[in-house]
Amino acid sequence: MPHITIELSGTPDAQRDQAISKQIAQLTQDLLGKAANVISITLKHVPEDLWWIGGQTLAATGKSAFYLGISITDETNTKAEKAAYLQAVYEAMASLLPRLHEVSYVHLVDARAAAYGYGGKTQEFRYQHR
Repeated sequence: MPHITIELSGTPDAQRDQAISKQIAQLTQDLLGKAANVISITLKHVPEDLWWIGGQTLAATGKSAFYLGISITDETNTKAEKAAYLQAVYEAMASLLPRLHEVSYVHLVDARAAAYGYGGKTQEFRYQHR
């Protein structure tokens, strides 16, 4: 169960956005061990002239960028798993986005099981009742 928010520079591109969604979902399954049926992904697009890195817009630099935030239940993944995920996500995005700026972020949020869930139940409840 994670929810993933991805902000992409530029305008929507249905084919690219689908490829990104599929790739990120697969990495989330493979590297973090999350079940496909509970992976939720939201894509947002930000115009290049509204995305600033180091005082310059992406439009001025000719680069693209992304931000990926993922909420996972605390204590369900190791540091090594999270590091491998961060690296794999960056590499996948670099293959899908042209001229990717190095300052593109992946943020894994370890949420407490009692403060996070879906379907009206916390992850702590699910753990206690499995």
